[in-house]
Amino acid sequence: MRYYRHLYVGESLKKKKKKIIAKLEKRKFQLELCLIVLPGTENNQLEIIDPNLFLQKNYPQREYFVVGIAKGFDEVLEILEEIAKNVYNETRGADIRSYILNKEQEG
Repeated sequence: MRYYRHLYVGESLKKKKKKIIAKLEKRKFQLELCLIVLPGTENNQLEIIDPNLFLQKNYPQREYFVVGIAKGFDEVLEILEEIAKNVYNETRGADIRSYILNKEQEG
């Protein structure tokens, strides 16, 4: 898993960010955690994934680019709104995927 340089983290998780990432890397069970990732195809902007799916034996393994981490669906919606606002305010457009990839390359 790769993590966005400007990772969006829900309010309830900000103090636990490093611990959560360590658990994700070790593929440990985490209740109510949601990941916001760039999808494998360029047709979509973002995907929401429950990281506990990775614990399943036959779940397809691929390199995920994590843009945000949230606790629960309400926090996911707050982060998605924040991302959309940031993208629109900086680009006057709605191409979230390109914005994130460009920001990642800029450093």
